[in-house]
Amino acid sequence: MRPRGASRSLSDVTTRKIIIDTDPGQDDAIAILLALASPELEVLGITCVAGNVPLPLTTRNALLLCELADRGDVPVFAGCARPMIRPLVTAEEVHGKTGLDGPEWDEPRLALQQAHAVDWMIDTLLGASDGEVTICPIGPLTNVALALVREPRIVPKIAQIVTMGGGYFVGGNVTPAAEFNVYVDPHAADIVYRSGVPIVTMPLDVTHRALMSHEWITQLAAIGTEVGRKAAQMLAFYERFDMERYGSKGGPVHDPATIAFLLEPGLYGGKDVHVAVETASPLTMGMTVVDYWGRGGEDPNCRWMTEVDADGFFDLMLERLALL
Repeated sequence: MRPRGASRSLSDVTTRKIIIDTDPGQDDAIAILLALASPELEVLGITCVAGNVPLPLTTRNALLLCELADRGDVPVFAGCARPMIRPLVTAEEVHGKTGLDGPEWDEPRLALQQAHAVDWMIDTLLGASDGEVTICPIGPLTNVALALVREPRIVPKIAQIVTMGGGYFVGGNVTPAAEFNVYVDPHAADIVYRSGVPIVTMPLDVTHRALMSHEWITQLAAIGTEVGRKAAQMLAFYERFDMERYGSKGGPVHDPATIAFLLEPGLYGGKDVHVAVETASPLTMGMTVVDYWGRGGEDPNCRWMTEVDADGFFDLMLERLALL
């Protein structure tokens, strides 16, 4: 873990090319803003998928976030409007009817790109060098899975897939067994975990160990910018659901863990494990079956994170969001 209070320098940074695949969502919003605020990351594009809310809203929200960050240079693409096999499940009860409830939003001025997200992802990866691009899926894995199925030649182009999803020690958050992103499209998650691409997973096991406080949200608002104000309003709305559900003093903010790991991997600790995804059982559909103790004999296919320097995580987000 990074020592508390260690300084971070933004000079002489090495830029990492990433694609953010997302279904914004307030916690997706913070992840996107964190990435756009960080010079270490070159966001090649944002690909949208149905999940927290339907696709017309996830694309709208991604455009609004690029405008909020004054990053109209980042292209946004519409992807899959439903999971590969199952009907779409959404989460308006958590995120509100727009997905970004909390602040007041105008309609976006930016426009979507014409290409389908999966087509653009494939073309971008085929044009990259081996191991050049990291994919950060922070919603259901439909777009990523379809790209892998349609064009297996993209596999060596991907340095890592750093994703938020699943749970082992804490179970699920949409059913007793399944976390939302995996539950929405378990068949896509199954494809991704069997793809052979190096995967880092930020599951509920780690995101539930970093809970927002009212004091931190107040600090975010006190930045005094539109980004800080709207981010605080989004998170104040968002955390109410988990606080009511778990009886905690604050709620987890899941998706920014992926971006924080790219920026400061020392904030996190985990273990190389084999992960399989349940796609058949009605009782455990979408469960991430984590062979944490190596009982199944399968080679690891994932780095499963379980430890986090929570103070460092929240310090990093506050520091970077203040730059926008």
